[in-house]
Amino acid sequence: MHPYICLSNLIITNKFKIFIMKRVLQLMTVFSLVVAFGFANAQEKSKITFEEMSHDFGSFKESDGSQSFTFSFKNEGTAPLVLSNVRASCGCTTPKWTREPVAPGAEGSISVAYNPKNRPGSFNKTVTVSSNAENGTVVLRISGKVEPREKTLAEEYPRQIGPLRVKTNYLSFGKISMGKTDTQELELVNDTDEPVEVGFRTVPKHMTAKVEPAKIPAKGRGKLIVTYNSDEAGTYGFASHRIYLSLNGSSDYKNSIGVSATIEEDFSNLTPEQLANAPVAKFEPTSFDFGDMNQGEKKSHTFNLTNNGKTELLIRRVRSSCGCTAVAPSTKVIAPGESAPINVTFDSRGKRGRQSKSITVITNDPKTPTTTLRISSNVLTSAS
Repeated sequence: MHPYICLSNLIITNKFKIFIMKRVLQLMTVFSLVVAFGFANAQEKSKITFEEMSHDFGSFKESDGSQSFTFSFKNEGTAPLVLSNVRASCGCTTPKWTREPVAPGAEGSISVAYNPKNRPGSFNKTVTVSSNAENGTVVLRISGKVEPREKTLAEEYPRQIGPLRVKTNYLSFGKISMGKTDTQELELVNDTDEPVEVGFRTVPKHMTAKVEPAKIPAKGRGKLIVTYNSDEAGTYGFASHRIYLSLNGSSDYKNSIGVSATIEEDFSNLTPEQLANAPVAKFEPTSFDFGDMNQGEKKSHTFNLTNNGKTELLIRRVRSSCGCTAVAPSTKVIAPGESAPINVTFDSRGKRGRQSKSITVITNDPKTPTTTLRISSNVLTSAS
């Protein structure tokens, strides 16, 4: 090969090597700058710190209205701090906070208000702060005790019977043993500027009722006294009635008081021998499902009641949970060892979808005086 050509090739090869080395050095420089820049950025973080993490409002009155406190914080990091969300643990607590980015070294605030309306008593609520800080979630806490405000007369006595106010327009006597009587009172408040004379249109025969005083003065108070006689009620189990009042001679049917009681047979005086010889009521089973039935259709099922005891079983009462269910016991006296059918008919008129009804059977079985039977069905309509 010609010497000149060899020399030229050597020169070109050396230049190429120099070029490659320069490019490698440039790339290494760029890579070092990128790594350094990324490392620097990785070190720039915001950090949120609070002067206080909790606040106790102490005791205050409900009538004082909403109570507020401001939590101050500082960004002790090296990057801008942004609060993404501030969430209270309940709707009674309303937070407001600094929305714009907080520069390193700068301060911001979160104002928290607690509404005590209709919330008497102690409270302990949290406020969760979410941000881009290295401590991204911080929980603040507020607490205190709300003293209930004095209620108005309308709040103390929310029900109205004509011009009178009452706490409730319903008297529940609860359970009363057969042969016993019980008395309850209901306060009547006249918040008008005129006296109200209270009389009675109708009182159920097994109750006595009176009002003292019969004429309640303006801005005055009286009381309705009702005595319930279980013997004269003539029934067992749950019973409800109404007492209709006459106010200043008015015959408005809306002026009434509801009264209820559950009358039970008293077995407490039975001797061990009497309990051993007592009747025993047994249903097998106690529920029945009619399955699918078309709306308007009627279906019947017979439950058998067996007396597994040693004396006569007396059916005191049979009551269904709604008028759509008719119940017809074949007899009210079942001899020992005998059974009696209780026929139940369900009328699906006006019903739709899944239905469940109950039938309460009350007997003189001292151990299980009340048995609940259940029937169910799925009522189909034309649109089903």
